[in-house]
Amino acid sequence: MLLLLLLLFKGLPCHGASTVASLLSSFHNLSAAHSSLSAPLLLGFHHPAAEEPLSYHFIQISSFANHSWAYTQASGWLGEVETEAWDSVSGTIRFLKPWSHGNFSKEEVKNLEALLELYLHSFTTEVQVFASQFQFEYPFELQVLFGCQMRAGKPSESFLNGAYQGSDFLSFQGNSWKPSPGAGSRAQNVCRVLNHYRVIKEIVQRLLSDTCPRLLASLLDAGKSELEQQVKPEAWVSKGPSPGPGRLLLVCHVSGFHPKPVWVMWMRGEQEQPGTQRGDVLPNADGTWYLRVTLDVTSGEAAGLTCRVKHSSLGGHDIIIHWDGNSILLILICLTVIVILVMLVVVDLRFKKQSSNQNILYPHVPNPAFSTRTNTRDPRSSGHLLCLAQDLWIKSKFLKNWKTLVVLYT
Repeated sequence: MLLLLLLLFKGLPCHGASTVASLLSSFHNLSAAHSSLSAPLLLGFHHPAAEEPLSYHFIQISSFANHSWAYTQASGWLGEVETEAWDSVSGTIRFLKPWSHGNFSKEEVKNLEALLELYLHSFTTEVQVFASQFQFEYPFELQVLFGCQMRAGKPSESFLNGAYQGSDFLSFQGNSWKPSPGAGSRAQNVCRVLNHYRVIKEIVQRLLSDTCPRLLASLLDAGKSELEQQVKPEAWVSKGPSPGPGRLLLVCHVSGFHPKPVWVMWMRGEQEQPGTQRGDVLPNADGTWYLRVTLDVTSGEAAGLTCRVKHSSLGGHDIIIHWDGNSILLILICLTVIVILVMLVVVDLRFKKQSSNQNILYPHVPNPAFSTRTNTRDPRSSGHLLCLAQDLWIKSKFLKNWKTLVVLYT
């Protein structure tokens, strides 16, 4: 996809251009045949985060320790969803989703794979050969970002940017390569050489203006059910490590939500607390997301604070967790459970003791607890039945209260 860099480092304009032209020939014909998938026809596609630009981007990071050792990582992303990954061991592209091919035909996918694998296989070797010519000093890192994005009702925008040692180095704009501001003579030299290759520039231009927008629209259509999935978040609050004497670190946890955009804030009434610190939105193993939001306050300021969560899956009904209410509720639940368990143990022990006494005093009298027949004429039996009924009533009452509490607090 970024084959022009490979051809630049090869320095073989005739052979390089011929190779690319032959690889791209069938790909170009397939592009015309699939014009029905062009981006303008799908710009009205509904997405849960429609206010944000929809994007597809391919990221490459190549690290060079010396002239003989290097390692490359590469992956394709539809927004926040990883769709392809470069397997450096097998030297192939892995498609991570059932819909990662989009609506492209097998032949077109095969040609795209051939272009990308040729580029990634040769990139490392060619960079090491020409590193001194372009003044790349070991160890160094090269980064490439290729992609496109679109908003509903607006034409797509494509980009191809390169970085050296984490700083902007060059980009492809219009139909030529341009050095980034402040990149210096090294970037100017690379762009000057690159711009000599007319065929390569035409290939890159087609990839940016045609292939990427079609791929983006195709992936949005093929992965629609997963991308539009709405999963409600779960939220809870806790106390973090003390920031200092007399201070509290309030932590609001929000987990299990999808899609990724979420709004979380510590509030006092309707007033946002300016000291709120938002962490990174991190992925869960099941494809949902997790966020941690904190607030450093004095112990006396904690009363009355709430954590508020807004998410598209909630349908406008925000989650509001009261710091005081939640803490008191947990304490009450724990105390209630402890009391009920103690009472049940006491009743059970009393029941067993009475049964034991019955067997010792009246060994020939059947225990009413294990008999379906009772001598109603025996006063001792009647008294024992009364005690047994009382014990059973106490047990029943506590069990009923326990079930009520479970229903209320779960």
